Amino acid sequence: MLALKAENISKQYRLGQVGTGTLSHDLNRFWHKVRGKEDPYLKIGESNDRTTKGDSEYVWSLRDINFEIEQGDAIGIIGRNGAGKSTLLKLLSKVTKPTTGKIFTNGRIASLLEVGTGFHPEMTGRENVFLNGAILGMTRKEITRKFDEIVAFSGVERYIDTPVKRYSSGMYVRLAFAVAAHLESEILIVDEVLAVGDADFQKKCLGKMNDVAKGEGRTILFVSHNMTAIKELCNKGILLNQGQLAYRGNILDTIIEYQKNSEAKARYIHEGPLDGAMGNENIRILEFSAQPNHGALIDIESGIKIKLRFYNFKAGINLDATFELRTYEEVPVFHTAAIISTNNDSETKEYCVEFVLPRNLLNTGNYYFKLIFGEDQRIPLYISANIIGFEVENVKFGKNMSVLPGIIRPELDFKINNYDSSTIF
Repeated sequence: MLALKAENISKQYRLGQVGTGTLSHDLNRFWHKVRGKEDPYLKIGESNDRTTKGDSEYVWSLRDINFEIEQGDAIGIIGRNGAGKSTLLKLLSKVTKPTTGKIFTNGRIASLLEVGTGFHPEMTGRENVFLNGAILGMTRKEITRKFDEIVAFSGVERYIDTPVKRYSSGMYVRLAFAVAAHLESEILIVDEVLAVGDADFQKKCLGKMNDVAKGEGRTILFVSHNMTAIKELCNKGILLNQGQLAYRGNILDTIIEYQKNSEAKARYIHEGPLDGAMGNENIRILEFSAQPNHGALIDIESGIKIKLRFYNFKAGINLDATFELRTYEEVPVFHTAAIISTNNDSETKEYCVEFVLPRNLLNTGNYYFKLIFGEDQRIPLYISANIIGFEVENVKFGKNMSVLPGIIRPELDFKINNYDSSTIF
């Protein structure tokens, strides 16, 4: 049985405006409508590519999306920032209307899209639980039956009669998720808002969603950048790219497609004027690369030489550059800082940082670097996206063969001693 169906749905926004923004546009739309013609503004607009400036004031956040979701499926919706994931969830949750197309749903929908969604700030946690249940169409008796379970799961018993405007973001998410997961909806929609919670609560939430999907047969739509969580929870996936449906299928194949599309080049070099380099008014990145330290290919035994050149505009500070390495499943490998200056003696000039990741350290797989430039190791000056990425291969056994569990694959010096068994007895 179908739980959800999206039929040619699209969502268009006008930059900097609410609605169409001008009376002339409204009149133009009305004039085309009374003549039985198509909305003229549906023929224009650009894809939501944040890396380019663009010329049109109209942007398609989603364009011509079609899919069907069976009851009981757990769907992971993945894609880069700006791909349209959150917009899609808002359309499916009926928070906003599609510009074109239709959405068919079968059952009640509970959504957790952002901190505080569906909560009235002046009402207490208790009142908001009953309010959310009423919005879902549940009776007071049904909500009361679930109330103690909701409060126990959220861990905010002490504050349940406090107005939620006094809650921290973590408390908000705890209670909001508990309400969404425990009230009797057929479809549960969760955005990456769970990232606000601590690690233990995230694990608890994933366990509950697993129970909801596999034990209760309810339908789940889950957006996250954590590929490990997506892989653990979901059986099917939808990949969005610049507002369009790029792939749909089983979750492992969807993640592989995402990784193919997301792979950053192993080298970034800027040529041209300094103000055109990646960065901001504090830092401009001139070069960032990951190259094999030995041989022509990055593999388990080659080692990896990392080089960063950047221009610093902040003189007279304690400057540092932090390198954060992650897998493409968003699992942190390490987070370490290079201290550039220590006596408030940074200069307005170009700096170069180099180091080598030793051979027999990283396991076969795909990795990327994030950069964080800071002052006194606490004030951020510039935070990069995943500028460069690389794949560690296993040449000895074939490119992707003999992939052992784990992120690291160290070569250890085992010492083995043989004992004469006759001396034991």
